[in-house]
Amino acid sequence: MSTYATKEPFSTPTRAVIITLVYVLLIPFINWSFTWAPMVELPGLGWMFNPVTIVTGLVLVVRDFAQREIGHWVLLAMAIALGLTWVTSGGELALASGIAFAVSEMIDWLVFTFTKLKLSSRVLLSSAIAAPIDTSVFLLGAEAIRDGMFTLPNVAMSIIGKMLGAFVIWWIIRNTMERDSA
Repeated sequence: MSTYATKEPFSTPTRAVIITLVYVLLIPFINWSFTWAPMVELPGLGWMFNPVTIVTGLVLVVRDFAQREIGHWVLLAMAIALGLTWVTSGGELALASGIAFAVSEMIDWLVFTFTKLKLSSRVLLSSAIAAPIDTSVFLLGAEAIRDGMFTLPNVAMSIIGKMLGAFVIWWIIRNTMERDSA
């Protein structure tokens, strides 16, 4: 879902630092939340899911904004965030998160490098491809730490959260950047 676009004209160093800091702190916070958040039963379905899976898409939205501000330096920010995850939640979760992010970034790179679609369309395509794959990778890794993470409800809720994040980015790009360039 990364935009790989240039900085906006109104970008400032302060804005770049704030958005990047939010990104760096959000990753270990969400990862840490997977270690303790209670499982919730979906009414009438009997399925248990971790409510943190719903907000995982938020980190991808923030990543896109951070990447717009600092470009490929976002990979360093991600490495710092994974280091913080290692400290707060352990190596297994940091590894699962890192592999999932790497998969997502590779899919983003492929879509953004080899397709000629409008930016907003690339955001949705990249997310539609990456969300099920990186979600599965992460939740499989999280399963090694806490039973019940790799379940259909957790996978579905995480994908829905990520796609909601993708639609936020799509809407912003479509209604601001692409409209302004027309």
